[in-house]
Amino acid sequence: METELQVYLNGEYVPKSKATVSVFDHGVLYGDGVFEGIRAYSGSVFQLDPHVDRLFASANYIQLKIPLDKDKITRVILETLRRNKLKDAYIRVVVTRGIGDLGVNPESCREPTIFVIAEPVSSALGPKEPKVVRVIISSIRRDSVDATTHEVKSLNYLNSILARLEAANVGADDAIMLDSRGFVSEGTVTNVFTVIEGVVYTPRTSSAILHGITRARIIRLCRELGIMVVEREITPFELVSANEVF
Repeated sequence: METELQVYLNGEYVPKSKATVSVFDHGVLYGDGVFEGIRAYSGSVFQLDPHVDRLFASANYIQLKIPLDKDKITRVILETLRRNKLKDAYIRVVVTRGIGDLGVNPESCREPTIFVIAEPVSSALGPKEPKVVRVIISSIRRDSVDATTHEVKSLNYLNSILARLEAANVGADDAIMLDSRGFVSEGTVTNVFTVIEGVVYTPRTSSAILHGITRARIIRLCRELGIMVVEREITPFELVSANEVF
C-alpha cells in the first residue's frame, strides 16, 4: 500500500487527505498570501536560503507577518522532505493571511495559515518535460509595474492561468507574456532568456518580471564562464528570430 504524503499545516504534519484550510481563509477568498516553489535534487534543496529570504521579503511587502522565523521555516521544509522520503521533489511553501470574514479587510485575519507540500517531481510537474516546447505569444499581458509589484511571489496567478489556457486552446505547451508596453516579459511560470549571435539576453526587471532566483543564478554562471549577458528590453520579433530561447 502506498504511503500517503505528509503535509506541514500550521505546526502539524498531517496526511495529504486531511490537509485542508478554511473556506474563510483569505488565501482562498482573495488570493491574499505569498508562496515559494522550490526544487530538491538528489535530496539537496536548490537555493533554499534565497527562496526563504524571498518568501519573507514578499510577506513583508504585503504586511503579512510570518509567525515562524527563517531558521524554523528552513527546518520545516527539510523535515517535510525527510518525512516523505523524497530525493527529487517539488516543494511548495505557502503563507496566507489566514481565516477572516467575507470582507476584504485584512485586519479580520488574526493568524496566518502556513503549509508546506513536498511531492515527487513527476506528480507536481506532470510527465517528463520535453527538451523543446511549443509556445505562443499570449494576448494576455503582464500587469503594469505601476499597477502592482512583481517582486512579490503572490498567490494570485490569474493572468498566467489565462495565458496558459490560451496556449492550450491552440495546442501549445506554454505562453510567453508581454508587458504593458509590448516588450517580452516572461513565461507563465518562468523567466525567459534568448541567445542572439552568442550573446545571452534576458528582460530587465522593469519588464514586469519576477526577480527569479534561478534567473539570477543563470546570469551569475554565464558571467563566471565568460558568456556575455545583457539585461534589456526584448521585442517579440527578437524573440522569434533568436538563435535560441530558454
